[in-house]
Amino acid sequence: MRIAYLGTTAFAAGILARLADSPHRPMLVVTRPDRPAGRGRALTSPPVADAARARGLELEQPGSVNDAAAGERIAAAAPDVLVVCAFGALIKEPLLSAHPILNVHPSLLPRWRGAAPVERAIMAGDRETGVCIMRLTAGLDAGPVCLRGVEPIAPDDTYGTLAARLEQLGADLLLRALDAGPTGWTWEAQPEEGITYAEKIGPTDRTLDTTASAVAQERVVRALAPHIGARMALADGSLVGVRRARVGEDEETLELLEVQPPGGRPMPYADYVRGHGT
Repeated sequence: MRIAYLGTTAFAAGILARLADSPHRPMLVVTRPDRPAGRGRALTSPPVADAARARGLELEQPGSVNDAAAGERIAAAAPDVLVVCAFGALIKEPLLSAHPILNVHPSLLPRWRGAAPVERAIMAGDRETGVCIMRLTAGLDAGPVCLRGVEPIAPDDTYGTLAARLEQLGADLLLRALDAGPTGWTWEAQPEEGITYAEKIGPTDRTLDTTASAVAQERVVRALAPHIGARMALADGSLVGVRRARVGEDEETLELLEVQPPGGRPMPYADYVRGHGT
């Protein structure tokens, strides 16, 4: 089948890499525009743009995928199906109905619909998550599912370790779906029970709540490592990044293992304490 791929994040770039090396190599890749990033605010390409260029794939970065020009460019590629993965913007009419659309979503829907399903699953202490191949509809991640796979969440999983396994699982499921083709897709509506939403990670989510249990704080550290990073407020109002932590033997204390001072490099917490005389 002819594929057009819409994605943005590093997770989506990993799925794209598998597609590009398969019989379902995309005819067109669509991602978000380059944006300022980092301390220097340098203009930076989305990971999917970098992955597409590295593999010689046709690439478009429209200001809005819902603009008429973007829709015309996608239509010109004559795709049999659009594949969407972590695109980061809602796809609206008329594009939504112009082509069959498969969405690769890293959760066990209807749990954790939304922008940050992997992080929220770890934060909540879920014992398992997974990936669903679903049909994109107007509702947020509310469409029917044709394939799903389960992945256990280990007690020491970070976002980085879990997302890597989900990326592999998602690519496997997507390739199965594409091999089967539309006639092989059997759709199952999501149940109305068990719906939860994975809101985008904001500044408040990153800052550890020291009144919460050590277990809850440690989950936040793992959920945001290494891509976003948790942080802790100091007495002077500044914030220190918390890259690794563990629950103490008393199960009430959060023990910091690796931190990142403002404007500095990551370091063992013991070294940070010695350097700051505390």
